[in-house]
Amino acid sequence: MYEKTFPNKRFKHTLEFLKKHVSTSETILDLGVENPFSKIMKSEGFSVKNTSGEDLDLDQSVFSKEKQDVVTAFEIFEHLLNPFTILSEIKSDKLFISIPLRLWFSPAYRSKTDMWDRHYHEFEDWQLDWLLEKTGWKIIDREKWTNPVKKFGIRPLLRKFTPRYYIVYAEKIK
Repeated sequence: MYEKTFPNKRFKHTLEFLKKHVSTSETILDLGVENPFSKIMKSEGFSVKNTSGEDLDLDQSVFSKEKQDVVTAFEIFEHLLNPFTILSEIKSDKLFISIPLRLWFSPAYRSKTDMWDRHYHEFEDWQLDWLLEKTGWKIIDREKWTNPVKKFGIRPLLRKFTPRYYIVYAEKIK
C-alpha cells in the first residue's frame, strides 16, 4: 500500500492526537490488519491488537470476543458499506476514527487492482458526526488537516488549503 509514498504528515497528526487522549496503559483494538501505523503505535509503547482481516461489514464478532479500552479505526470507515452496524457493536468506551474527507474537486478513490482498497464512503465531517451521534457516541475532540501534494495544477493548489483528513475522539454514551 505504501510502496511509493508514506503518509508521514497524517501519521504524525494521528499519533499526536492519540497521545493527547490515550495512555500507554490502555489497551487498543485497531480495526484492520497490522499496518505501518499500528507498528508505530506499538513502537510508542501502546498495547495494540489488530483485527485479522475479516470483512467487518459481514462479521462483527471481534467486538464480542475482544474488550479493549480503546478502538481505533484509522482510514477504515470509508471502505465499509455499513459503518452504522460496526459503530453500534463496539463495546469499548473510547473510539478514535480518522477518515479522508470528501473533496468536491476529486472523485471517490477506487483501486482497479485491489478490491479492499476502495472508498465506498467519502464523508463530509457532519456525516461522520451524525453517524457517531446516531450510534451512541459523544464527540470529545476533533481535528482536520490538509494534505498538500508536490504537483502543479488546480487540484494540487486546492489541496494546499482544503482539509483532507478528519480525526475524531468519541466516548460511548452510557
